[in-house]
Order: sequence, then structure tokens, then C-alpha cells
Amino acid sequence: MTFDSLQLIDPIRRAIKAEGYETPTPIQAQAIPIVLNGKDLLGCAQTGTGKTAAFAIPILQLLSEQQLQRKGKRNIRALILTPTRELAIQIGESLASYGRYTGLKHTVIFGGVKQARQTDALQNGVDILVATPGRLLDLMAQRFVSLQNLEIFVLDEADRMLDMGFIHDVRKVIAVLPPRRQSLFFSATMPSEIVKLADTILHEPEKVEVTPVSSTVDLIQQWVYFVDKENKANLLIHLLNEKKIENALVFTRTKFGADKVMKVLMRNNIKAESIHGNKSQNARQNALTNFKSKAIRVLVATDIAARGIDVDELAHVFNYEIPEIPETYVHRIGRTGRAGASGTAYSFCETDERKSLKDIQKLIDKVIPVVAEHPYPQSQTPGNEMAKAKPQPQAVSQKSNNFHKSRSNPTDNASEQARASKANSGKRPWYTKVKNNKKG
Repeated sequence: MTFDSLQLIDPIRRAIKAEGYETPTPIQAQAIPIVLNGKDLLGCAQTGTGKTAAFAIPILQLLSEQQLQRKGKRNIRALILTPTRELAIQIGESLASYGRYTGLKHTVIFGGVKQARQTDALQNGVDILVATPGRLLDLMAQRFVSLQNLEIFVLDEADRMLDMGFIHDVRKVIAVLPPRRQSLFFSATMPSEIVKLADTILHEPEKVEVTPVSSTVDLIQQWVYFVDKENKANLLIHLLNEKKIENALVFTRTKFGADKVMKVLMRNNIKAESIHGNKSQNARQNALTNFKSKAIRVLVATDIAARGIDVDELAHVFNYEIPEIPETYVHRIGRTGRAGASGTAYSFCETDERKSLKDIQKLIDKVIPVVAEHPYPQSQTPGNEMAKAKPQPQAVSQKSNNFHKSRSNPTDNASEQARASKANSGKRPWYTKVKNNKKG
């Protein structure tokens, strides 16, 4: 199937070709005809499947076909509600790309910045509004936003809304929407609360389910490195330099951790910036722009940005820390291997993170291969309980050196290794070892 077979109007076909796309992704091929037929849609699709275009393209076509009949000031006819600033901006960029020849206007509103530019755009009139819940409710209260002429409503990343505590705000928005409308609902997962929410929004919806969250994109090569916590920075620097990686997205669990990793990389002459919730909107957008333009080599991010970063040709993702929620792993590595491209995901697993790694492997129904040979082996690794750290380069901290100097004596080590070997005999390992990783 090609985009030409989807009965798209000429302005949109030209825009798609200008973007270099010929073949729709599975969710685009299934969702676009449903939306063009005016039906409600329940879409279950993980990040990186081309979901944004699956609703942006048909919305642009539906509104474009009707705009010739309208006169006077533009009213908001489509609302796309999304959880984060980054996602809102990404959707805005897609609307600009696919709608460049339609004559339609859109704007993006989100919190964390002054509202003057956003309210000016709204007062000039827009056809499509992309918004985060908090800023939308704020501007609705100030009467800058009216939804009485709304025809199409999109709730994007519904499960992320739930995770971030936005469900109450979403319900407030839904309460003021016109009852006669077309509604599109997208979520990467479908827990019971999300299903109940969908039931309140959709009317006799068609369902599209593509690549459930329990499976990761097959084109993504996944590897895990067992490493002590204090050696993670050294291993990251080693891999970035050894494999000559052009650009990489590194995920940490905390804002403090993101800034700390970024500073370590900068001290080792690796251009990097961090992006997280404590950064101003301008700082976050500048970091993302620098990463996309390759002005910096590494972007260090927390999970709040995991679904809002869309970078073409991003080949490498690092899980500097293993996420505690297995689904988060899928969303993280989904930043690479997008739209049919290949990618590589490296995960650094310290001793306390092994349970989380097991949970991830259970979710994705796949054993992630272990890279056994690297300069910073973990001191207590399954099948490698007393591995010695190799001599460390200049990047290694004094703290790490002191750790290895304080290990117990060789006699004690041998006894402990023997006991561990006896205890583990006959047990089937839950991991797979590879001696060398030459694919990444």
C-alpha cells in the first residue's frame, strides 16, 4: 500500500511526497480511512509507529474540504490534547509539514512560558489547536479559547496522561466539548482506567491495535551490560568513544542524575545537554534543537521526555539506569528504530536493578543478550560473581578505584566463588551471555 491509495487530496499528497514518505506505517494505513469516514477511533499503538501522522493527515483533509464553505474568523474545529510540551511541539511540526499546502492554521499552547504569543495566535483565529491540559484550562477560564465549534477531538497518549496525574484535567476538558463530534483516542497501553475513560469519550469506535506495548520493535538491537553503579559513567564514555556513536539519547531516572551525567560527559569532551522537568521551556527546546541539528552529540533525559523526543536517524539509546516500570523501557528504546529504521539500545544494570531487568524481559517476552566482556565488569554478576575490574582509563573516578581496592582478599574471593558455583549448579540462567558485541 502507498499513500496514493488512501484517497488523499492533492495538497496533502504533495506535502507527504515533499517529506519523502511513500508507504504508510501499519497504523497509518488502518487509521486514516477510518478517520476520513468520520468514525470514532480507539488506537492502541506504542511510540515510534507513526501515530501522529495517523490522525494529523486525515484531520487536515477533513477540515480542508470544509473550509471553503466558511467565512469570517477561523474557529477552533479540531483539538489535540497531549500530555507534554515536547509532544505538543512535535505534533505542531507534523501539522505544519503535512498541512503546508492546505491553507489551514494551527497553533500550539503549553505551560511554562508566557502566554502572550499563544493568546495572540488564538485571537487571530486557528483551525486546529494542540494543547497540554493545564494551559488549555487556564486559557479557557480567561475566555481565550472557545470549543463550541469543535468538530474533532483527539486525546493522545492517554496512559501518559494517567501517569502524570492529568486525568482530572482531561475530564474537565471533555465536560465542555460539544456532544456531536468525532473523537480519536490513542494510548500505548490499555489499563482499566484508560478503558473506562475511552468509554466516556468514544461512540461506537473502530479499533486499531498495532505493535502492543509488550513487544519491542524487532529492528532494535538490545544489549545489557552488568556494571557497578560507580562505573556506569566510565562505561558510557567508553562505548560512546569505542563505537564512534554520532548521537545518542541517554535516559536517567532523576533530574539530578540527568544533570550529573551531562556534566561528566562535558568534562570528557563529549558535547551534551540535559532535558527534564526542572528546565525552562526555552532551555528544553534549545537542547532539543541542538540535538536535532547535531550541535551536541548526547542528550540526557528523564522519562518525562521519553515520548516527546522525535529525532530522525537516532540510532542509539542508553538506559543509564534501568526503569522500574517495564513499559517505560519500551517507550525509552522506542526513540530509536522509528518508522522502520534500525536502532540499538544499551542498558546498564547494577546489582539492585536486576529485578527490574527480569520484569522487562517478562513484559517483552525476550531475553536481552548480555555483553560479558567490557572494561568495567560488575563485581557480582550472574555467572561472573567475582569478576575483576580491568585497569581503568583516566575517566575513572578515585571513588571507583577505592571501591576495588577495598574488596576482600583472594582467599576469601575463591571460597565465595566456590560456594556461589555450588549453589547455582543445575539452575537455568535467566539471561543470555555474548562474548563480544560487534553489532552496534
